[in-house]
Amino acid sequence: MGATDSHRTRWIMAALALLMAATRFHHEGTAFSLPDASLAVFFLLGWYGGGLLAFAGFFLAACAIDYAAIAHLGVSDYCVTPAYGFLVPTYAALWWAGRWSGRAHVGDALPWGRIALALPVAATVAFVISNGSFFLLSGRLEGADWAAYSLGVLRDYPAYLGAAMAYSAFALALDTLARTLAGPDYRWAKSK
Repeated sequence: MGATDSHRTRWIMAALALLMAATRFHHEGTAFSLPDASLAVFFLLGWYGGGLLAFAGFFLAACAIDYAAIAHLGVSDYCVTPAYGFLVPTYAALWWAGRWSGRAHVGDALPWGRIALALPVAATVAFVISNGSFFLLSGRLEGADWAAYSLGVLRDYPAYLGAAMAYSAFALALDTLARTLAGPDYRWAKSK
């Protein structure tokens, strides 16, 4: 990887970290905040070739953001339960899907078909892991049955999937635009 590619990689990783830090405070978003971009960040981290060390660093950053939000900004600790540890496989599913999609990336064209398959499947797996573990292990839903949980899934899943898809599509569209504007000499080397 050349110096220019390394420079681009650092900028991309910094942008992903900033996006996660700016949006991690509200899962669904409000009139004053964007929805959480963490799912897309982990997908894009894998897409751009971030390895296991980058994954661990971004996961620790997510935990630090959560800690700061709860300890210093008054964000509720409702989601910090024994199920919190299941965010590791939740984000790993997206990171792996990004890496799998990125491996097919050769030349100028993005493998949109592979992305269109991998991202929603990974986001669905992530949803099942994170929400299922919360339902089973959090202790916050005492007395809730599977029917009530299913209604919550029907309510929450579209926004969960939609945010991951929207952020990822926007970032990859910017990547495509950058490639188009830079011309045929533009190469994107991933650190694998």
